[in-house]
Amino acid sequence: MSIIGVGIDVAEIERFAASLERTPGMAERLFLPGELLLPGGKRRGAASLAARFAAKEALAKALGAPGGLHWTDAEVYVEESGQPRLRVTGTVAARAAELGVRSWHISLSHDAGVASAVVIAEG
Repeated sequence: MSIIGVGIDVAEIERFAASLERTPGMAERLFLPGELLLPGGKRRGAASLAARFAAKEALAKALGAPGGLHWTDAEVYVEESGQPRLRVTGTVAARAAELGVRSWHISLSHDAGVASAVVIAEG
């Protein structure tokens, strides 16, 4: 296996939360229902959503930042172990296949008002 791409992104949590409040429907355009809600149905907090947004930006960078990727064609989910994972479909899966991506590595963090994510595409 070899590394095909690496992406990193940061999002200021307070600014991201303000954007979600100011723009009706923005969260639904960026995230799938499973990303918006915690198990049990409670909505994720701003820090968690900002980290997922950063992951989607980092994913696009790992793929060479092509135009035409749809936000909801990438899903950040968490395994029972607590490890974050990526699930890709549609436009994102097509670009990944074009580049020969076979697996993803993802790391999320948020601290001191900033959310961050790193994505590695491996082929």
